[in-house]
Amino acid sequence: MAAASLNRSWLRSQLLQLLATASSLAALAAMLDPDRIASAMGIFLVGVNGYSQFYAVYVGMRLATAMLALLAARQGDRPLLVDLTALFLLAQPAGRLVAAFAIGLPKGVLLAVCAVELLAGLSLLALRPRGKFLSP
Repeated sequence: MAAASLNRSWLRSQLLQLLATASSLAALAAMLDPDRIASAMGIFLVGVNGYSQFYAVYVGMRLATAMLALLAARQGDRPLLVDLTALFLLAQPAGRLVAAFAIGLPKGVLLAVCAVELLAGLSLLALRPRGKFLSP
């Protein structure tokens, strides 16, 4: 039983480190070529406010997600940090689901990104320590 718990903890830590890396790289790509990334996401950037909003979401939030995932991976068995990371990830597909009712599901690259976010967030929740549902 202890080995299974250790294995779950190791898998969770590895997933968190992978998420931190992927989120950091996504933020870096958005910083280096905002127009190309925005275009791939179906966004047309206009003026200072458009770019500011893009950087807030695609750079700021991605870096915050990366830092939170890295902190959760380094802090060992802290379910609350892992849960917060999962919520950051799952908030995005949840928002896209709301939009799907009004305008339809995302297409292309954005649909793939949504699937990865959903899979990663649900995987983090599935890898929670046993018997610690909604506990700090």
